[in-house]
Amino acid sequence: MDTYEKALQVMNELFARDYQFAMATVKGNTPSVRFVDTFFEDDSFYVVTYLKSQKVQELIENSQVSLCNKLYRFSGNAYNIGHPLLEENKPIREKLIKVFEPWYFAHNNENDENMCYVKIELKEGFFYKDGIGYKVNFQLKEAEQFPFEFDIVPVS
Repeated sequence: MDTYEKALQVMNELFARDYQFAMATVKGNTPSVRFVDTFFEDDSFYVVTYLKSQKVQELIENSQVSLCNKLYRFSGNAYNIGHPLLEENKPIREKLIKVFEPWYFAHNNENDENMCYVKIELKEGFFYKDGIGYKVNFQLKEAEQFPFEFDIVPVS
């Protein structure tokens, strides 16, 4: 297994579940940040959201986004891939319903034509696990790994 494959395996362990990130979008020269629930699969994160939300309207104008939580950080391009009930979204819908099961139907109305999924196709990222840091270029399918210890002390 090469370093890129190992990095993807670690990403699946960390993020192939309901995982919250701060997601930054841009409108003009002004960044905008909010927390979103994500699910990772096949070099992309998925978000369940609403077409008329500020984040979707901003990514329609500028698809560049960043995700951050702890010291994990990723950048990529985000796209509205459409309504959950579209035939092409059936495979990811089944996974999102399962992973977001505690709240999916309580907070989403699939009868609303404005409900949508956002797919974040990753360009690069940094994450760590078990004393190993990973810096990944998803476009080139390359990764570096190196010793890394999370030693930041939060201040109240």
